[in-house]
Amino acid sequence: MHKNFKNIEKVVYGRGAFSTMESILEPVRKENDHFIVYLIDNYFIDSDLSKRLNAQPGDVIKFIDVEPSEPTTDQIDNLRDEILGDKGLPSGVVGIGGGSIMDIAKALSLMFTNEGSSTLYQGLNLIKKPGIYHLGVPTISGTGAEVSMTAVLTGPEKKLGLKCDWTVFNQVILDPELIASVPRDKWFYTGMDTYIHCIESENGILNNAFSHAYAEQSLKLCRDIFLGDVAGQTAENDDKLMVASLMGGLSLTYSEVGVCHALSYGLSKILGEKHCYANCVAFQHLEDYYPQGVAEFKTMLKKHDVTLPQGLSKDWSDATVTAMAQVAYNLTHMWNHAIGTDWKDKITLDTIKALYRRM
Repeated sequence: MHKNFKNIEKVVYGRGAFSTMESILEPVRKENDHFIVYLIDNYFIDSDLSKRLNAQPGDVIKFIDVEPSEPTTDQIDNLRDEILGDKGLPSGVVGIGGGSIMDIAKALSLMFTNEGSSTLYQGLNLIKKPGIYHLGVPTISGTGAEVSMTAVLTGPEKKLGLKCDWTVFNQVILDPELIASVPRDKWFYTGMDTYIHCIESENGILNNAFSHAYAEQSLKLCRDIFLGDVAGQTAENDDKLMVASLMGGLSLTYSEVGVCHALSYGLSKILGEKHCYANCVAFQHLEDYYPQGVAEFKTMLKKHDVTLPQGLSKDWSDATVTAMAQVAYNLTHMWNHAIGTDWKDKITLDTIKALYRRM
């Protein structure tokens, strides 16, 4: 199967790039009802960043608390209905924050032009009409949400993305200055999401020269950042991590993720764990599938003095483990990539439950 995916239309990169946003949005404001919706991580509510928006009268600014849960279909539907009812159809949506804000901005853009609940569109190419203009400004790096064609949402029945060409941002602003204040634990967990993206992309049947080129460079940057002589949250490493995140996202777009992401979706859907942290919790136990990657990951944990919990499963009921396993099992595209087209002959619910019992 040949993938023909849309990339971001425009990217501006570099320290201070945030200052270009006003000029980028100026021509966009002529569209629809001439106002911009800003979706900003609540972390920045009293920060200098929120004062640098140069928002105009009539613009809508929403500070969104992304803790502790991830974006939901209800959240998107309610935001869409509220804004359309109060103000009309925006010219564009700007998301400023981490992966959750990126996904909310992408999903909201689509749902302004598609009728009904976002639950109707969880899956591949179910969106009927292009969304409105949307711009992403990541303030934490690692998830790859700034470049992916998926807006991951948790609904009543499943955690699954709105996935199509129209999900991809029209514009991304990559300003490494914006990730300088990320707490150390979140900086590590989101950085590991990039690392895991690439390990899973590389180790599966959909890997190819195109995805490998992005993964190879992203992994090189990750090793510099997390294992190099000057490892840690430095300005130079923030520059590298922002690029590694984008490249890791492109690698998985042209390949796929695998076992770890399938398991993390179960942890997020049933237990409400944040995606990047859930990946780390799961990945440490996957030596059977990614021996070299897990070994290197554990070296990174040690170097950065990060301790992940052990023995979590002793407090999980069989019903909880079964529910998580069912979520993971249903992510057929991930198992297909990681295990092969005969994955159902090798992976059962009991196999996945046993993986959760390792945690």
